This record gives sequence, C-alpha cells and structure tokens, in this order.
Amino acid sequence: MKGRPAVAGYILDLDGTVWRGEQLIPGAEEAIGELRRRGRRIVFLSNKPLYSRADYADKLTRLGIPVSEDEVINSSLVLARLLSREAPGAKVFAIGEQPLLEELERAGLELSEDPGEIEYVIAAFDRTFDYRKLDIAFQALKRGARFWATNPDKTCPVEGGEVPDAAGVIAALEATTGRRVELIAGKPSRHVVEAALEVLGLPPGRCAMVGDRLETDVRMAKEHGLTSILTLTGVTSREDLARAAVRPDHVIESIAELPALDEKLGR
Repeated sequence: MKGRPAVAGYILDLDGTVWRGEQLIPGAEEAIGELRRRGRRIVFLSNKPLYSRADYADKLTRLGIPVSEDEVINSSLVLARLLSREAPGAKVFAIGEQPLLEELERAGLELSEDPGEIEYVIAAFDRTFDYRKLDIAFQALKRGARFWATNPDKTCPVEGGEVPDAAGVIAALEATTGRRVELIAGKPSRHVVEAALEVLGLPPGRCAMVGDRLETDVRMAKEHGLTSILTLTGVTSREDLARAAVRPDHVIESIAELPALDEKLGR
C-alpha cells in the first residue's frame, strides 16, 4: 500500500489458507517456494490447538513445504508461555485435547481436575468435550478460577465444510457461569502477533498477515499494524466480504496469487 514500508515477512494462516484438511490449496507449495526464493521471511500460524508445532511442521513437510518446528506458532504455545510467566506452576484445567495438555505441562503448569484447587480454566477446541469436562470447569469458575481460552474461532474449515471450534466451548462456560472469558491467546490478540514478529525478526509495518477469516486474521492485522490479505479459500466468501465491517487491505482468490501481490508489496 502507498505510504507503507515494503513487506519483507509473511504470517501465513494454515487452515483454509495453506491447506484444507489433508490437501494443500492448489498452488500453495509453488507460492511459498517463490516467496522464499525472494528472501521473504515466513512464519506459519494456527489458532487450532489440536496439534503440536512439531505436528504442523511434519504435516507441511509431508505435503511438500519443508518447515521446522521453530517456524510454526499456535495458540497453545502462546497461551502456555503467557500463563507460565503470569503464574508459574499454576494448577490448570483445560477443556482441550492431548497436544494442548502436553504444551501446558512443558511450560511447568500442573494439570488438575479438582475444582477446589484449579486456578485457571482453559477453553479450547476439543472434539472430546463432554458434560464431565463442562462440570469441572463450571465448578472451578464458580469458585473463582481465572478463565482463559486458546482461540475465539466459531468454526474450523475442513474438507467438505466446517466443524465447531473453541467458541462453542467458551459460550457454554459463559452461558452457564455468567463469567466472561478474560484472555484469548490466539488470533486476533497482540500476544500471538508478538510471538510471530519475534520469529520473523521484523516490525509489524514490514509484515503481512494472510488468512481466510475477517474476525481473526484481518482484524488482527488491522489492530496491530500489519498489512492484511484475505484469501477466499476458507470460510469467507465475497458475499461475506461485501457485508463486513472489517475490510482487508488486499483480497486474493487463493495463496497461489500471493507472489504476484508480493511484487507490489515487497517493492
């Protein structure tokens, strides 16, 4: 954009942007390869706490985009780091799957299912969410536990459509307890931006966020000084865009068009 410094780094969303389910978006491998050949710095960012950073790196590599774990950031990592700094060794209960639990333990936090001792309740995307988990979290929150979440996404794009995401878990706890989530670690928070910029080694004005969601990817970019690029291969359609209050700086049909846009942004 006119008046902005040249873009030297890209934060790339994964689900709906680089891949959908187990398939790369057509042209993703070639586009990312071209950006790398131009010397652009790239970090991959996912709000989804279902997998570890190593899992994401392995999947990208398997699909043809070689990536190291250090080039991937997810909401689980950001939340675990934040919580370990705020309350080292705190007792936590997470409505989440095994990779999130392991990330919390790696950060030195103690997992608990005792509402009387739980200090933090973590809401996340959890395909094993059930009444037992809801009740433990409910009881802990009613006793005064803090209320954090990995990400605010309503749905997650998959092959053939979408599935419910962390927003459903957050809403269940908010509706039953009357509490409101206090902190969300993933997009669009400043915490995940800071983590991505640390990896890229660049200021926000020299970076672009590429993603398929207006309410997370584009909003985050707008609020934190990044160039916002919306791709239409995920959950947002042109009809959605026409009605949206949040407007991206650029719109591309898919990541395959990113190198052409980069020629303008990275001048």
